[in-house]
Amino acid sequence: MGSRKIPTGSPAERRQQESSDRGALAEHQLDRLNQLFDAILPTNQFYSSKLASCPRQLSSLDQLGDLPFTTKEELLAGLDGNHLPVNLTWPVERYVRYHQTSGTHGRPMSVYDTAADWEWWTACWQYVLDAAEIDAEDRVMLAFSFGPFIGFWSAHDALVARGSLLIPGGGMNTLARLDLLRRAQATVLFCTPTYALHLVEVAQQNSINLAHSGVRKIVVAGEPGGSVPATRARIETAWNARVTDHSGASEVGPWGYGDPDGQGLHVLESEFIAEFYSVETGKPAEAGELSHLVLTSLKRYGMPIIRYRTGDLVRPTWTKSGRNRFVFLEGGVLGRTDDMMIVRGVNIFPSSLVQILHSFPEVVEYRITVRRRGEMDELVVEVEDHLQNPTRIAEELRLQLGLKVEVRLANAMSLPRFEGKAARFVDLRDG
Repeated sequence: MGSRKIPTGSPAERRQQESSDRGALAEHQLDRLNQLFDAILPTNQFYSSKLASCPRQLSSLDQLGDLPFTTKEELLAGLDGNHLPVNLTWPVERYVRYHQTSGTHGRPMSVYDTAADWEWWTACWQYVLDAAEIDAEDRVMLAFSFGPFIGFWSAHDALVARGSLLIPGGGMNTLARLDLLRRAQATVLFCTPTYALHLVEVAQQNSINLAHSGVRKIVVAGEPGGSVPATRARIETAWNARVTDHSGASEVGPWGYGDPDGQGLHVLESEFIAEFYSVETGKPAEAGELSHLVLTSLKRYGMPIIRYRTGDLVRPTWTKSGRNRFVFLEGGVLGRTDDMMIVRGVNIFPSSLVQILHSFPEVVEYRITVRRRGEMDELVVEVEDHLQNPTRIAEELRLQLGLKVEVRLANAMSLPRFEGKAARFVDLRDG
């Protein structure tokens, strides 16, 4: 198509991609999208049927908005008796990786990748590793279960490709992981934000000073937190380390990585097309507007995803200058569509509450419960608080959110702790 090719591979080439002007990036995305259509439409029954009335090749990205959205509901509804995803392009014998979604927002969905798809996953992760300044001299501990949830599996292989020393932390309790981290002299930690803080809690209980552990870089993923200022500051202070945020989804791929200042996420636009639709109007969003995030993966042919409504809510901004011109999401993923609460007319996301709760260093753990009362949502916050003083927390919530929130004391160690995605938000509105 005569497009300007954006190179891939080396750190210098990745930096060139990030600094590409919007015109060159759009041509690159269009070329990749048409290659995707060529590869999948002859055999992918789901998308050949879904896009039957659409052009097989697009002449402009402006035409992308004419294609139908893909939703998680239709992907789950299409699972056959063998639980095979409806959007597989080829027979299952061609695939080499099996994972499944976490089921945090619905029943788990099986996810399959070919060898080429998995190579693409690990290539995408190189942007995260660049952002975290991880190199072959680092010793990296991955503190997750290594179960079927995709977690840091792709990060593991990306780190192998980079030449870092890998320290797998599956199959052990938190204290054992802390001991392994010390003995292996880890310099980098990969985990969820929740687990980074839980490691701090257990270390304090056992008189372990993590600021002297040698860990100087922490990559977090799996849930919001790395771009929540109070959460990020709490982790960085306790560990004396710099946090890099990351976002991805099993059905989409590793699509986002944090900026050096921890203010949000860049979308990896050389590998994904990101669209943003205003929560208020449903039309394409303006810069800074609260938006629904829609993603298209450009080089995952075995289980493609086109115009996928992720359920994530973000605020996009674009820049025409600087080292990184990929679209930036201020504050990262702010929440999910199904998590948004309307409490006495005020729109609230759990991440807003987390920011406030984590500003109190004496709050060790918390749980947020929301239930429906008439047409409004009712909110209760439980806290394990060393000061045993929920009034000050309730007052801060009132000042920052503009509404009264009930804050209850919970007994020490009574609230659950989490290794993977935390379930601190209990939604009883459908119960």
